[in-house]
Amino acid sequence: MRTIKAGTKSPEVYYLNELLAKLKYSVIVSDYFGKETDKAIKDFQLKNSLVVDGVVGLKTWSTLLEKSKNGLSTSSKLLSEQDLINFSNQFKLELAVVKAVNEVESNGKGFLIDGRPKILFEGHVFWNELKKRNIDPKSYVNANTQDILFENYTKKYYVGGTAEYVRLEKAKKLGSDKKIADAANCSASWGLFQIMGFNAVSIGYSSIDEFVDKMNRNEGEHLKAFGRFLEKNNLIGLLRSKNWVSFALKYNGPAYKTNKYDEKLMRAYQKYA
Repeated sequence: MRTIKAGTKSPEVYYLNELLAKLKYSVIVSDYFGKETDKAIKDFQLKNSLVVDGVVGLKTWSTLLEKSKNGLSTSSKLLSEQDLINFSNQFKLELAVVKAVNEVESNGKGFLIDGRPKILFEGHVFWNELKKRNIDPKSYVNANTQDILFENYTKKYYVGGTAEYVRLEKAKKLGSDKKIADAANCSASWGLFQIMGFNAVSIGYSSIDEFVDKMNRNEGEHLKAFGRFLEKNNLIGLLRSKNWVSFALKYNGPAYKTNKYDEKLMRAYQKYA
């Protein structure tokens, strides 16, 4: 783990927030080292006889891991070099291109520290998924469902980490109809590449249940889903030609310019090439 501090935005910060949340600190599990994370880490340092500077270096990392009794997900679940080689062969891509996309788009690891795949539940998608199944979402709107069911997109109810599963389970239990559980699973993005569940059948899975089962297995399955998504949306050709701008626009949307995804992809490719 590299040294991080307030203002850092990286996969390591996401893991830090996971550990802090497990230790009962009130932080939002995300990849940004904000005020709440800074406050929590200084409190942790104070209570564990560490230098209270808000900097998470070797000693603070070691103490955090010792206190939480958690390491990273077991190696059997993590993406391997052979997974990337197989992917490049399957889609006739340069290995350097595949490694560049994996580095920029995967945003760290695909599993939480408890072994479940990383998810993000989208309440506005749940609204639409219920409507697709001829279920009126308005009939389920109340004070208790405001964080899982709403008509328009908002980041307001994101909590990150394991707490996203609390929201998912709450949505699945909105009623006994299997259609509601399916709609809920379709309303979360899953794994290393955060593929939305509603894509499952269109990219070749027999059902949302099969997709969720595969997402729970390992990051190799996450990569397979990503490949299917790229193929379905005609993005493979853009990677073969290394058209980073068009790929970033179609995969990340107009915000790619703000986040400089095309530049990050190009630099990562040059490194691996």
